[in-house]
Amino acid sequence: MPRQGHLLTALAQQGFRRLYAARLLGQFGDGVFQASLAGAVLFNPERQAHAADVAAGFAALLIPYSLVGPFAGVLLDRWRRQRVLVIANVVRALGVLIIGAEVLGGLHGQPFYASALVVVSVNRFYLSALSASLPHVVDLRELVTANALSTTSGAIATAIGGVGAIGVRTLIGGSDASYAVIAIAAAVPYLVAAAVARGFKPDDLGPDDVERSRRETVGEVARGLVAGARHVRNRKPALYALVAIGVHRLAYGVSTICTLLLYRNYFHDDGFFRAGLTGLGQVVGAVAIGGGIAAVLTPVASRHLGLVRWPALLLLGAGLVEICFGLPFTLPLLVAAAVLLGFVAQGIKICVDTLVQQEIDDEFRGRVFSLYDSLFNLTLVAAALLTSVVLPENGYSPAAVVIIGISYVATGVAYLRVGERVKPAVRSTSG
Repeated sequence: MPRQGHLLTALAQQGFRRLYAARLLGQFGDGVFQASLAGAVLFNPERQAHAADVAAGFAALLIPYSLVGPFAGVLLDRWRRQRVLVIANVVRALGVLIIGAEVLGGLHGQPFYASALVVVSVNRFYLSALSASLPHVVDLRELVTANALSTTSGAIATAIGGVGAIGVRTLIGGSDASYAVIAIAAAVPYLVAAAVARGFKPDDLGPDDVERSRRETVGEVARGLVAGARHVRNRKPALYALVAIGVHRLAYGVSTICTLLLYRNYFHDDGFFRAGLTGLGQVVGAVAIGGGIAAVLTPVASRHLGLVRWPALLLLGAGLVEICFGLPFTLPLLVAAAVLLGFVAQGIKICVDTLVQQEIDDEFRGRVFSLYDSLFNLTLVAAALLTSVVLPENGYSPAAVVIIGISYVATGVAYLRVGERVKPAVRSTSG
């Protein structure tokens, strides 16, 4: 049997392989859907994208779920997660079919955003269920490796789906009809992912030793949410990790919005490097490459440096990359920065995911991962709202680049100091 900590050990588990396949298929569909949504809204020639438009779109899509998501997380600790994975994919498939019809019909505004919100919300719920299920299919000692492979491969699958959809859009044109076809195509991987998840037995993915109920009152759900928040507060390693990644996501979100605006309203084609939606596809691909490298290096680095020192060092490096590669505002350097910042972002997420899984008891994992997911969403919305106020419409802001870089460095230093003061709990294998 391969030694503990080795990738082959995780892959030898049939349950992990099935959960991994469900993730890859679902996140590939996410990439296809997100590319169609970005093309239909942000890069549609008939629409002029401004910072305020981008902020409004992010807010409309993410805020409602961010408020409801933690309550849904309580249900993840009540409902069988296998059923959640199956039903979520079926709902997403139906949702993209509706959105495809709306794009084809030229529907815009709040009804369109409401439909997109359903798919985005179920998507985040799905990812939380995957993360909460992972400790049931691998040994606790393999969580770093399993997280590295799962989350990074999932991000790469999303990138491949997005880049592939952009390539199809280039071939068939940028009309509403082409974006509708791309959106509808996302239903296929969603349905296949649902079929894969059905291969689990109902109790294989937990939750364990909790009362499952067909009905949940608002009061019970609220009490469960409060209990989950208290549980996190008492698990300092997980709490500090969530705070660190929250600050990182805020800075990363501002950088993301800047990049969208630069590619939409500032950059022009420069040989191999392209502006517009095609150029954004290059950035997505670069981020995926960085994430793939992180998946290889982070398990080794985190075992030698720990789950606090390694992400702290990544944050310090991100600050240097942001300033040195971002300030020239050139397409080649921006793509290079995307590789490095994608490496940092994925490396940090692998460590934080692992810390949360190790520190949080199974009966609380669903709601904690939903809180975690809402933290991601709200920081992105905050970043979008911030950029709509302070950034020019073309996204060109040297001051923003410097502030982002300083924020990364400050967060890395602070996390290293406070995170090293607490020791992670030692737990037995679950699942």
